[in-house]
Amino acid sequence: MDIEVLRPDDDLVEELSSFRAAVVASDDPWNEPRTVRQLRCAMTHGWDGEPGRFWVGLDGGEPVALASIWTSHHDNLDHAWFGVEVHPEHRRRGHGSAMLAHLEDVARAEARPKVGIGGWESERTDGFATRHGYRRASQGIQRRQHLDDLPSGWAEQVAEAAATKAADYEVLAFTGAVPDDLMEPMVALWGDINDAPTDDLDIEDEAFSAERIRGYETAQEAAGMRLHHVVARHRGTGELGGHTIVAVEEERPHRAHQHDTTVARAHRGHRLGLVLKGTMMQRLLEVEPQVRTVDTWNAESNSFMIAVNEQLGYRVMGRSIDYQRTLD
Repeated sequence: MDIEVLRPDDDLVEELSSFRAAVVASDDPWNEPRTVRQLRCAMTHGWDGEPGRFWVGLDGGEPVALASIWTSHHDNLDHAWFGVEVHPEHRRRGHGSAMLAHLEDVARAEARPKVGIGGWESERTDGFATRHGYRRASQGIQRRQHLDDLPSGWAEQVAEAAATKAADYEVLAFTGAVPDDLMEPMVALWGDINDAPTDDLDIEDEAFSAERIRGYETAQEAAGMRLHHVVARHRGTGELGGHTIVAVEEERPHRAHQHDTTVARAHRGHRLGLVLKGTMMQRLLEVEPQVRTVDTWNAESNSFMIAVNEQLGYRVMGRSIDYQRTLD
């Protein structure tokens, strides 16, 4: 197998569509693979302005493996996160090990010894990680909400919480970028995501800034994601108590993805999580009626947010595991 750098403008990016479809069909068939546009965006913008770097493994000119490395210059400067995928018909031939070894060499050269890799829970995933010296550090759950099959009484529960526990808060909703007059308090609110459980992951808190939030917005727009925000603001002080973001795919408008949901430390205990997410559901039903599903991710130990999700009808789809090690 030959390992080659993959660039956004390479014709091979389009050829990887069938590769990605085969991987998803094998490992997480309830999902859909990234589109060509989304893959190219990952190489140029990443999640929030820091692009991933990709390599493709070729066997006789045929793509059989894909590898990526993700690093940040905002925080966790000694960390790198890896992605390794192998075509189901070409597994157990050492391709995954070769791609992982290549990524580890890159991380060593860049003085990022703390490395991690993730995968869907299975004996195969666990065996691969353990064999290469990685320890299990965190478990995440993917859940899916079906907007045409919502639980009975959900709207009444949200309205009751808004009128009682959250009565001191007004709810704002907007589409697209964060307005300039909200940016400063949003930076502080965004940082409260660091309170979410990280289990045994060896990571530092993420550092947020207006520049990073704008980078996130640019990256999501480039990937064809339409952002919807719902924000809770305290009526008395004007402080932002919490927010939630959902991204709707332009290419596949029936699909939406839950991004951050955060309630600020000083504003917890007012059922804002339920009010924010419930209000977002109402907004999607009104302004994005074509959306059929919303996917969300949580650490399995995040009992508070999981309880809110289950109250709103989210169903478990799959469990992913994060592994870490420190390179020699």
